[in-house]
Amino acid sequence: MIRKILFAITIVSSLHGAAQEKGAITQEMLNGFKAGYENNTANRARHNALNAAGIEKLAYNEKVRNKFDDHFSHKVETKGITDQKSSGRCWLFTGLNVLRSQAMAKHNLPKLTFSQNYNFFFDQLEKANLFLQGVIDTSDLPMEDRQVEWLFQNPIADGGTFCGVADIVTKYGVVPTEVMAETEVANSTSAFRKHLATRLREDGLRLRQAKAKGADEKTLQEMKTQQLAEVYKMLALALGEPPTEFTWTKRDSKGNAIETKKYTPLSFYKELLGNDLKNDYVMLMNDPSREYWKVYRIDYDRHSYDGQDWTYLNVPMKDLKEAAIKSIKDSTAMYFSCDVGKFLDRERGVLDLENFDYEALFDTKFGMDKGERISTWASASSHAMTLSGVDLDEKEQPKKWLIENSWGKTGHDGYLVATDDWMDEYLFRLVVDKKYVSPKILKAMKQEPITLPSWDHLFLNN
Repeated sequence: MIRKILFAITIVSSLHGAAQEKGAITQEMLNGFKAGYENNTANRARHNALNAAGIEKLAYNEKVRNKFDDHFSHKVETKGITDQKSSGRCWLFTGLNVLRSQAMAKHNLPKLTFSQNYNFFFDQLEKANLFLQGVIDTSDLPMEDRQVEWLFQNPIADGGTFCGVADIVTKYGVVPTEVMAETEVANSTSAFRKHLATRLREDGLRLRQAKAKGADEKTLQEMKTQQLAEVYKMLALALGEPPTEFTWTKRDSKGNAIETKKYTPLSFYKELLGNDLKNDYVMLMNDPSREYWKVYRIDYDRHSYDGQDWTYLNVPMKDLKEAAIKSIKDSTAMYFSCDVGKFLDRERGVLDLENFDYEALFDTKFGMDKGERISTWASASSHAMTLSGVDLDEKEQPKKWLIENSWGKTGHDGYLVATDDWMDEYLFRLVVDKKYVSPKILKAMKQEPITLPSWDHLFLNN
């Protein structure tokens, strides 16, 4: 009997070894790798240089340093650079910066900033409700279901999209920065977000456990309300409690007081702006991995349960740029997002495909196109900013673009400059007023959206 067992173990071990060898790295392969590397004498120099200076310094292309030019043929005048600091609220800073520039132009104000902290409070409260209600809606599904797994993996985030700006501002209005200033937690959200996520995961689990024991819808909603009261308390402790009314003085272009009034956040928004953020704007995407001229909607890519999912028309870059140029020519800045970390010279604030030569440094070829990078998760929208200028040549074709950032005075005095070639490769989303888009885009936007799952590669913030 013992011999049979030992024989069986030997057979299984040999089969396991054969299966492992089939797809595993073998000694023969390692010998080949080693020989190929050591036979190239340049590799030793590259290794020494990389360890001494690092990737970015060695890959930097000095030739581009002197080709920088900060002239723009068309530019939207903005006043004051904002700073999101160590938070993922670029989407909110960008959205409020776009609205701020409109309000200042409309009322000829000398200065104005909206409180990001105020809108962030309600963004987090609404996202908490979105998660908890999502848990209730899927409580009959097993924990292993992909939608349930996705919910618990992503209970809350500080990132977002323009849909969040539209939903939160429309529902809760805006207030000036001086009415609800930034807090330490708002400026550095990571630690607090982890605790809030833990709170929500536990609450979601308790809802599922209650449903499994037979709790009805009314009981689950009552539980959710109590859970949201705890979330509200945590947010108020970390961010401060949002004002329900405040007094604000309007001033003329010289800073002289014109009028002092009491406002609610909604009345303040309606008086200063009054835009219909949900219907006045078109959301465009450039995603070559999917069919153009189709409307797509990403499930759960929203900020509030009663809000709108990110719904966009996928268009070629040519059509997206045409709308952007029309908007800038009419002195209207736009919300847009991109993969900002690619080929960014942070010191000069320049986005240029020629900034770094990674291929020469590593003696390799990076050959994927934009669509392939998107479909393999190699590139995606990572940061939202304000598109505020374009430099056109004599044929009215764009050469470069001016971008208002929310990283304080870093880069080009708070701005980034992107070459047109860079925008082709790494621009993703643009939100533009309907009056600047073509009839073809308006017609295409009327299509029934193709729904994509919440785990789609384009479910990313910004």
